[in-house]
Amino acid sequence: MTLTLLGIESSCDDTAAAILRGTGDAPVILSNVVRSQTDLHAAFGGVVPEIAARAHAEALDLMVERALTQAGVTLPEIDAIAVTAGPGLIGGVLSGVMAAKGLAMGLGKPLVGVNHLAGHALTPRLTDGVAFPYLLLLVSGGHCQFLRVDGPDAFIRLGGTIDDAPGEAFDKVARLLGLPQPGGPSVERAAQAGDATRFKLPRPLLDRPGCDLSFSGLKTAVLRARDDLAAERGGMTEQDRADLCASFQRAVADVLSEKSRRALGDADVTAFAVAGGVAANTELRARLEAVSDLPFVAPPLALCTDNAAMIAYAGMLAVEDGRTDDMTLIARPRWPLDSTAAPMIGSGKKGAKA
Repeated sequence: MTLTLLGIESSCDDTAAAILRGTGDAPVILSNVVRSQTDLHAAFGGVVPEIAARAHAEALDLMVERALTQAGVTLPEIDAIAVTAGPGLIGGVLSGVMAAKGLAMGLGKPLVGVNHLAGHALTPRLTDGVAFPYLLLLVSGGHCQFLRVDGPDAFIRLGGTIDDAPGEAFDKVARLLGLPQPGGPSVERAAQAGDATRFKLPRPLLDRPGCDLSFSGLKTAVLRARDDLAAERGGMTEQDRADLCASFQRAVADVLSEKSRRALGDADVTAFAVAGGVAANTELRARLEAVSDLPFVAPPLALCTDNAAMIAYAGMLAVEDGRTDDMTLIARPRWPLDSTAAPMIGSGKKGAKA
């Protein structure tokens, strides 16, 4: 049965809405709009949760209206509303959930709470129709996991970061080197003019078996290299900065490509896919594509970063499976995809972080 879904995403610093029509096997993105908050947070060197939550609350209705207009769809034509219900910055997630609840109640339509990570994990099916099971490397500002995706609601974690996510490390390195946020694109641009062999940075956890990763020590190594330059020369030149960026980026790519090779050896899958904002990095994509003879899928940039089309698609699959929510749906700051796996970074009163 053909469905038309409205998707809403507000887990971090992008306010997004999208309209998706079709079936889980043949989805069509009618619209996919995003309002970035980069300018709002630029002066603070990172995302400020309170500012993000307020900006989401102010923009959500405008994004929904824009998505409907671009799609040529009216609210009564919507069959269900899918919204990110976690994990993420709780103020932003709550803004989206409350907006979706209001629309669902007013229209009398089903509501679907979507795990933001599931949205990323299912994107290869949305864009390329990849068959289950496939291996996904989810690599973003807040997350880094190897997942075997067995179905719309079946995920097995093979490994992940025990500290910083790669995107977080890119942001922190950018701040250390005086580059603007978001750090990923800034570091990648600077690295294009750099010598990736100049600084001997560590490749954390490559000397240990398994697919777990660590990036905190790599970030600290960049800090020490910067401070050594300052002590020796009184500061950094633009070439020093470019070489540090290139060396850091190469180290991240080395770690992720080797750990991907190991994960592929542990999983009997149809394809290898990458998703999340860091998947937009061109060097990383090239290195990952070379890891395996299996089909490699890297979604277009607009569907790698946070977006609502992936949320609408995860919601579409849930509706097809008969999984919907009611007005008791809650916003969750933490929501691991593989609930049977041990927490990667610890667990508190609100649940596992990853």
